[in-house]
Amino acid sequence: MFIENYSNTGSRKGWIEVVCGSMFSGKTEELIRRMKRAKYARQKVEIFKPKIDTRYDDEKVVSHNENTIPSSPVEKAEEILLLANNIEVAGIDEAQFFDPSLVDVCNHLANKGVRVIVAGLDMDYLGNPFGPIPDLMATAEYVTKVHAICLKCGSIANHSHRLKGENSLVELGETEAYEPLCRDCFYKIQPPLIDTDIKLSEMGIRHPKN
Repeated sequence: MFIENYSNTGSRKGWIEVVCGSMFSGKTEELIRRMKRAKYARQKVEIFKPKIDTRYDDEKVVSHNENTIPSSPVEKAEEILLLANNIEVAGIDEAQFFDPSLVDVCNHLANKGVRVIVAGLDMDYLGNPFGPIPDLMATAEYVTKVHAICLKCGSIANHSHRLKGENSLVELGETEAYEPLCRDCFYKIQPPLIDTDIKLSEMGIRHPKN
């Protein structure tokens, strides 16, 4: 469990925390938990989410376990800077839906002494790095990777398999549209785009199994 790294020097220092993983892994639940702890500590907090995420509520951030916390929906990452005046902790949910400028926004807030907590999917439904999350993981002081349970075999799941819908990258949905899968079960359904055997052969490298 993440423990806040508060400084006892009296100076206010900012940092970035990233909570990432597949769908149904508890990312939003963990974000809400950390934000509520900050509120209990009487810190000034504000939580943001992308306007397009209206699955549970237009304004509140809601976890799959139906825990909620009020939020400010924003269309673009830059809007967060306009609304984050005089706060100590900023929470950002479903961060994968924001554009790459979110990385600069988060770093700007952290450099100003704000604790920034970001939650989002680290991979899209094809198993590729998703949106600004990889860059945020690289620049964050703390990264927590959470996992779901594979619905096929019961192992730890880190993939979000799309059950139906279009081929668009952004497709809002819940259990009717996605299921968490482990690596083995995911790649049985969604084979890698690169055939590693052929690629290794082209590079003159023998496959370890051969």
